[in-house]
Amino acid sequence: MPTPSRRALLTGAAGLAAASVLSPSSAVAAPARVRLAREEHRVVVIGSGFGGGVAALRLARAGVPVTVLERGRRWPTGPNAETFPRVSGLDKRALWYGTLPAAARPLAQLIGAPLDFAPYVGLLEPVLGQNILGVCAAGVGGGSLVYQGMTLQPSEAVFNTWLPQELDYRRMNEIHYPRVAGMLRAATAPDALVGSPHYYAARVFAERVRRAGYGVEKIPMPIDWDYALAELRGEMRPSYTNGDCALGVNNGGKHSVDVTYLRQAEETGKVTVETHHKVTSMARSADGRWEVHVDRTDDAGTVLEQKVLSARALVMAAGSLNTSRLLVRAGATGAIPDLPDGLGEGWGTNGDRIYAWTNLQEDFGAEQGGPVVYGSKEWDDPGTANTIIQASLPPLGTDARTTMLVGFGVSADRGRFRYDAATDSVSLHWPSGGDAASHRNIHRRVTKVSKGLGVLTDTNALVNSTWHPLGGAPMGAVCDLEGRVLGQRGLYVLDGALIPGTTGACNPSMTIAAVAERAMDAITEHDIDTII
Repeated sequence: MPTPSRRALLTGAAGLAAASVLSPSSAVAAPARVRLAREEHRVVVIGSGFGGGVAALRLARAGVPVTVLERGRRWPTGPNAETFPRVSGLDKRALWYGTLPAAARPLAQLIGAPLDFAPYVGLLEPVLGQNILGVCAAGVGGGSLVYQGMTLQPSEAVFNTWLPQELDYRRMNEIHYPRVAGMLRAATAPDALVGSPHYYAARVFAERVRRAGYGVEKIPMPIDWDYALAELRGEMRPSYTNGDCALGVNNGGKHSVDVTYLRQAEETGKVTVETHHKVTSMARSADGRWEVHVDRTDDAGTVLEQKVLSARALVMAAGSLNTSRLLVRAGATGAIPDLPDGLGEGWGTNGDRIYAWTNLQEDFGAEQGGPVVYGSKEWDDPGTANTIIQASLPPLGTDARTTMLVGFGVSADRGRFRYDAATDSVSLHWPSGGDAASHRNIHRRVTKVSKGLGVLTDTNALVNSTWHPLGGAPMGAVCDLEGRVLGQRGLYVLDGALIPGTTGACNPSMTIAAVAERAMDAITEHDIDTII
């Protein structure tokens, strides 16, 4: 009986290759002597993903000058570009200054992944915690560069069960979710594309979902599907139509944050995006201003300059893992005194579960069109809500007879970040067996969908990972609903760290952006000139 190759099994997380087994390392050490610069700013935003992009644009349109700090580089695309690495031939562009820790090396050897890359400001930083491996992105646009793009909005019942009802779902449904969908120009894949040979795996998934008795629908995506149709006509090299978009779409046409929110923000003339700016620490000065300590690096991580940026307001948007680590360390060392007691708590995985589905009866195809076409929601019971989707397996140079099934669930289980004074570091701790109930619900459904057609392999049982880390500075315990850190004037959290562990059986991007849009409406109305 054929089984999926070892390489295919662990390429998961909607096709994001071997990064599941990697762990972060710090940038190359600074030279003995570098220039130290001091700068004054009105607002500093750390991070350029959904939260940072929304904050920069809305502040700029309110007339506020903003400096966005991004540790990574820009990734410009265009037809037939080679900007992003390919899963079939991973190179240094895949990793954020990464080499593998000893614990991960045996797994890397199993799948044939390189053990070390040359230091580079690459796309993915895997963070190895206790019982969990989280992944966060680097680069202008943050996670939107590499996410598959599912623009999913939870139902009112699911939203109100897992997120604070005071957010007012009905108002967000009328204003903020549609605003995000409009900015991202979300659209479903056209039938002409889905009916092509390359999208056979998507059609098999839809058929099997219906046969299992579940509903299925097309998923809105932030994609100009004309690019994929042009590939079918031979006008561009394949990128969408062969699934080679797991680490970024080389042909363009993906409406990521860098070409939507941030492009419009920079066009105001009020926003400066500083790339290669790695934040090392933060503090509150005696006069109440915020100090941000930064290493400015080159592509290889060599520190070219050190900076201390002073600002009236500081927006944390570095992603759940890095926003939480920076804040927890600042609180533990006294650099920012009197941070809320709940800081570092309320962290969750968004219920992620990733499966390799190997077809024993008919071939899914060596080249599978992507990124995502169909999904199936089971939301009638908000307490057990889950969504499953099919995602193309990236081209690996061989026919693995495998595609990917990905689930998002809801779970009350939470982890936490802890500071270790001996190592001056912050680590992530996740309970053993966390998300068990959510995983059972997802597993029940994917098993029913794949029953009688192939072998289903749970990659989380091999490496327990999440590509959608949430929490660490959650609303209610650490921040108000607008991301204002309690008791800390001028300090805001507007990324996944603000979300309490789940976005209601959906991938998080749509809700993170909508919550940030809602917050910025209040902040631009009430905080400008009084705080900012």
